[in-house]
Amino acid sequence: MVRLVVTQPDRPKGRGLEVVASPVKQFALQLGLPIVQPETIKNNIDFRAQLSEIKPDAIIVVGYGRIVPQWMLELPPLGNINLHASLLPKYRGAAPIQWAIARGENVTGVTTMKIDAGLDTGDILLQQEIAIAADDTAETLAPKLAGAGAELTVTTLKGLQAGTILARKQENSQATLAPILKKEDGHINFALRAVEILNRLRGFQPWPGAYAQFRGRNLQFWRAAAVKRAIPMAELKVDGDHLFVGCGEGTAIEIVELQLEGKKRTSAADFTRGYRPLPGEKLGP
Repeated sequence: MVRLVVTQPDRPKGRGLEVVASPVKQFALQLGLPIVQPETIKNNIDFRAQLSEIKPDAIIVVGYGRIVPQWMLELPPLGNINLHASLLPKYRGAAPIQWAIARGENVTGVTTMKIDAGLDTGDILLQQEIAIAADDTAETLAPKLAGAGAELTVTTLKGLQAGTILARKQENSQATLAPILKKEDGHINFALRAVEILNRLRGFQPWPGAYAQFRGRNLQFWRAAAVKRAIPMAELKVDGDHLFVGCGEGTAIEIVELQLEGKKRTSAADFTRGYRPLPGEKLGP
């Protein structure tokens, strides 16, 4: 039984900065579950007393965005259980879904683990693999992982209660990091091969995306495909309604859908008709 739902305070969101509840809070309200939204948890005496009174068997932590304090780690007999969207120890950190795609992985998954004082370093409880489709983006892969993760969490709790799960240490030597995304991660380096650029485009949707400079303005790539064409690195090539750009090691991509800063998303055909890229014109760093 869920005794308490803990989620972040309501925050301003969107252009109008309207205060919006988190999806977790919205769903908890639908289910009639008790909710608390502390600004901080580490030294929050009232929150600590509230959890201590509940005496939880386990605490489930998913994407909370706060470090779990030691007193909270020590509270439940079954531990603080985290659902992480990678096959740990791969992709420890804040953006495992995005970086798995950006680095060209074909398989990822979900892991339940016992939280310790480190960053995603706790003992592994259960794992489930999920294939990454060739056309998956961070937006399409996340729901697949969420569904699998929810089921794995329930299975983990049942196994912990029954004493049938044997926790195992992570192989720290195999760890890779998935740091929080920054705006500059979306900047396209055309020295990379086409497939590497396309992986980053898929992984970094919807933010920070994949962008370059065109005539002093950001040009966002939304859809693109690898092609076999010989085009100098970063140079634009117009062929009828098609728009290409040269990448590293003699590779190239066709830009299918794009968006110039301050404008709407558009097809490559409409873009080339409107802006008429010049012969030999290059996208900037």
